[in-house]
Amino acid sequence: MEMGSDEKVGVMRRGILWLKGLVGKLVEVGSKTKALGKDDPRRVIHALKLGLTLTIVSILYYYKPLYESFGVSAMWAVMTVVVVFEFSVGATLGKGLNRAFATLIAGGLGAGAHHLAALSGHVGQPIITSIFVFLIACTLTFMRFFPSIKAKYDYGMMISILTFSLVSISGLRDEEIFLLLQKRVSTIFVGVCVCVVISISISPFWAGEDLHNRIALNIEKLALFFEGYGSEYFRTLQDREANKDEKFIQPYKSILESSGIEDTLYNFARWEPGHGCFQFRHPWKQYLKIGALTYQCAFRIDALQRNLSSSNFQLSQEIRTEIQEPCMEMSVESGKALRQLVSSIREMTQPTQAEIHTHKSKAAAKKLKASLRSSSLWENCDLLTLIPAATVGSLLIDIVDCTEKIAEAVQELACLAHFKSSKVGVVALEKSEAAVQSEKEKVQPNIGISFVTIPISTG
Repeated sequence: MEMGSDEKVGVMRRGILWLKGLVGKLVEVGSKTKALGKDDPRRVIHALKLGLTLTIVSILYYYKPLYESFGVSAMWAVMTVVVVFEFSVGATLGKGLNRAFATLIAGGLGAGAHHLAALSGHVGQPIITSIFVFLIACTLTFMRFFPSIKAKYDYGMMISILTFSLVSISGLRDEEIFLLLQKRVSTIFVGVCVCVVISISISPFWAGEDLHNRIALNIEKLALFFEGYGSEYFRTLQDREANKDEKFIQPYKSILESSGIEDTLYNFARWEPGHGCFQFRHPWKQYLKIGALTYQCAFRIDALQRNLSSSNFQLSQEIRTEIQEPCMEMSVESGKALRQLVSSIREMTQPTQAEIHTHKSKAAAKKLKASLRSSSLWENCDLLTLIPAATVGSLLIDIVDCTEKIAEAVQELACLAHFKSSKVGVVALEKSEAAVQSEKEKVQPNIGISFVTIPISTG
């Protein structure tokens, strides 16, 4: 009796522990779900839109006149919604059109192949059908390796192979095949149309808009690094270890870790119709060019940051005095130029003010080059302490060139997309050019003209 009661107590304890573990897991799942929805509320909206779309399409099964017309093929509309409905409008539209037209074209080819094979008789039909399936499967599979086709029509190619194979090897008669194709294509078109209408009409999520914002955000991350790098670099090693500031270091690393997302968004954006500020045939490809330059700049920044984190690095006072001013100016002006580019992309205005800061950073780069080439610097300094500083200077000069390329690419985007002109930027650029011209006129009689012409020659 005592053993029986002990066993019951043990079972109850295990049951209580199991319930506590289950409740803990449910609480954990609930908190993760809440965090996921809070991180991007659009995910919740997308889930609701998918549920609504499936509900609408399921009417094909419950509404008797429609069910009598489509029969069991109405299930293909439901399958189409599950497969086609994606997060963005571009992804939904691209996948839906791929599925619809691939089914239509491949189904027609499969019916034709089935008819030709049937003419060859009972013995020759399997042979002819196998030849057609082999040729179509090999051709379409090889075409999927072409980058342009894979990026835009890969899903359609896969559906074409599947549809052609199913239709051509079916044992149905020709009239039965055409009736089956008619019902299947009709239900797939219904599913695609419902998906596209719901995706566009109810809180649409545009891949092009995400690409636009992502490019601006990545450039902003580069600007954040430059705004903090100059002052951090010229701090002493003791100050750097005592007050570590990694706020300007972490953001740029996300650019290196998330390469390839721009390509995906670009492929989806090409399917989207004109919307908002993005008109039909918007130059989406230019965003890939800007994204590639941004990635290159982040890669160079990573090399620059490694020099900063080196525990063996310490600038001598003489080197610090010689290169601090141009390096600080290059870093600050590059950050300002990138900030102006971010503002230009987000507001869709001409990046006129960025050119001012780009000119100043290039002028500072020339000063740094002159300092590094100075014979007195190489004669009076230890080579082991000078080489790290020269490496950092070289990387900064390279980054200034990269920043200029990003500015040129954004300027090209502004021209292609017809960004509106910014009156503030035009006035600022005119004042800057007037100031440079005035300075030039003042120093023309002087012998030391070569010092002043450094920032002017870059204009």
